Amino acid sequence: MDVNVICMKWGDKYEPQYVNRLYAMVERNLTLPFRFVCFTDNGTGIRDEVEVQPLPPMKLPEGIPERGWNKLATFGEQLGDLEGKTLFLDLDVVIVDSIDCFFTDQREFSIIKDYHRRNAARSIGNSSVYLFKIGRDADILENFRQNFDQVRSTFRNEQAYLSDQMKQKGKLQFWPDPWCPSFKHHCIPRGPMSLIREPALPDGAKVIVFHGDPNPPEAIDGRRSKFMRFMRPTPWIKDYWRE
Repeated sequence: MDVNVICMKWGDKYEPQYVNRLYAMVERNLTLPFRFVCFTDNGTGIRDEVEVQPLPPMKLPEGIPERGWNKLATFGEQLGDLEGKTLFLDLDVVIVDSIDCFFTDQREFSIIKDYHRRNAARSIGNSSVYLFKIGRDADILENFRQNFDQVRSTFRNEQAYLSDQMKQKGKLQFWPDPWCPSFKHHCIPRGPMSLIREPALPDGAKVIVFHGDPNPPEAIDGRRSKFMRFMRPTPWIKDYWRE
């Protein structure tokens, strides 16, 4: 049976190349038969090997802050025509090694442990990479729809809400720490060493996660926002983040 790898693209934050490169990285690093599906509101420019399906409807109010709420649509009773074990990947991750191990995991739900210490103490996950079974936890989405205002007032974003719901179910499990390191927290050298050494690829890494600043192109060039600490260019990312 094929396994599923999915991503979501809405709005204009990410260009089609992010989807195309994500597919290429999966194809190079997954030996299991798989379907790759992008749920999107605009499939223009996405390569033919990617199955393009419409975004599941969420009916979110216009003008609210973008907090990843659309990801919760993956927990509906149905998700397109997909069935079974499914790996969700953010568009801006960089796959650097085999991801077969994500599918051999026998737990019902797995997610990255969030990198912020205050969140780690509260068992909050980072939803850049999570594994679930389609339709198994549809009550999470239904509760969100029925109690939208309360959920938004209690949880800052979708991953905090999702983690809380899975914890209540006794299903919240985290990937092994080495598998999904943060580029910002685990690759860039700390303190003055960031002026001398380029960011390094951590041992045991499978998927490098980019959250906030920088994104992969900025990391390659060494570009940063005014909120980002100094980093040298990271040319090795180009070896992985490509079609």
